[in-house]
Amino acid sequence: MISQSKLKSVDFYRKIPRDLTEASLSGAGLSIIAALSIMFLFGMELSNYLSVTASTSVIVDKSSDGDFLRIDFNISFPALSCEFASVDVSDVLGTNRLNITKTVRKFSIDRDLKAIGSEFHSGPAHDINHGDDIAEEYSEGSIPLTSHNFDRVSHMYPIVVVNFYAPWCPWCTRLKPSWEKAAKIIRERYNPEIDGRIILAKVDCTEEGDLCRRNHIQGYPSIRIFRKGSDLREDHGHHEHETYYGDRDTESLVKTMETLVSQIFVEKGNTTDAVKAPLTGGCRMEGFVRVKKVPGNLIISARSGVHSFDASQMNMSHFISHLSFGRKISTQVMSDVKRMIPYIGLSHDRLNGRSFINHWDAGANVTIEHYLQIVKTEVLTRNLVKLVEEYEYTAHSSLMQNLEIPVAKFHFELSPMQVLITENSKSFSHFITNICAIIGGVFTVAGILDSILHNTIRLMKKVELGKNF
Repeated sequence: MISQSKLKSVDFYRKIPRDLTEASLSGAGLSIIAALSIMFLFGMELSNYLSVTASTSVIVDKSSDGDFLRIDFNISFPALSCEFASVDVSDVLGTNRLNITKTVRKFSIDRDLKAIGSEFHSGPAHDINHGDDIAEEYSEGSIPLTSHNFDRVSHMYPIVVVNFYAPWCPWCTRLKPSWEKAAKIIRERYNPEIDGRIILAKVDCTEEGDLCRRNHIQGYPSIRIFRKGSDLREDHGHHEHETYYGDRDTESLVKTMETLVSQIFVEKGNTTDAVKAPLTGGCRMEGFVRVKKVPGNLIISARSGVHSFDASQMNMSHFISHLSFGRKISTQVMSDVKRMIPYIGLSHDRLNGRSFINHWDAGANVTIEHYLQIVKTEVLTRNLVKLVEEYEYTAHSSLMQNLEIPVAKFHFELSPMQVLITENSKSFSHFITNICAIIGGVFTVAGILDSILHNTIRLMKKVELGKNF
């Protein structure tokens, strides 16, 4: 059994009797300073231990969210009518989806980009019967309208159905025989001078450009139905009427006109194949589409299978309220991530709040293109649990003239690499080691300073005593 004397011999901290020690004011001051320094450095080390650090690496994209990418958008077009606004998607693999409507909503907007009325629903798509397109003799049956007589005629008859056309439009040329023949039949059945319940008219938009713009005509031919007493809203002064989307053969046109007449003395409502026309010439499109994770295009344009468009009159200026890729991240989650990694999420909404305007003096037929390069970013916690998965992108935009119908094109391309941000855990043993180093270091430095200061004071006292003698 080891004796106590032998055990005491390995004591590293041998004690000096208190009677042999001497306290001093300089030592007390240094002790206070040393204690405060230890507390301050301990707090700094504790804060560093509790803080989160992250390391960033670039790896090959190993997406776990499938083969498709979601694109959310909210874009306003002040000069594109909701009647023809279309969202199309294409990619390098041959995918070509036109006029997506299931996940896209459209709202007519005014000049201040504010929505007017409820959601706009396009008319049904019909197979147009061209049985009357054969060359045959026909006489003019519809009444030509101009800006001088349009308001007077539209308020003279309970129902006025107007064909807004352009002579150069092939669809208008094919409609003309059917339209004039139907107008002649309706005139014979409902003589304007005797009956006067309905009349068919036409407007040449190449001659009456202001009149067509006032009624927000962007595609030719556009058949609009005006009802007496309900074609002008009290608020904003916008025209409220209907657009006919049905078949364009004589029989279908006459049948529709008969239905319109039969509804004059009953409760008013939209006829078959007719829906409310857009109140303004602008449209806000919002929603989402799913695309394959390959280079592709999101295109917004004027589209119709039975209308023609004047490219020189199309303006694709737009304001982007929101454009993002991938699943939406809740505000709370994004806030938590930004507390850990301040620079995350700085470019996942790079185009939000920006406007792209094509001024008419810059020329017509202007397509606005956005080239987007997308990089996926993942954030992993210290336990390798996925916290955030988002897509950030860079954007380069340009306005370019071409001979085609102008469009707003978003060309996107995903990087094959992804950014991986991993939260780094800190060792508790490293923290304890640093604390011991702080305490020991401060204590040692303070002891050295105290020794130097004490010896200096003693030396000064000796010198002073020597001078006195």
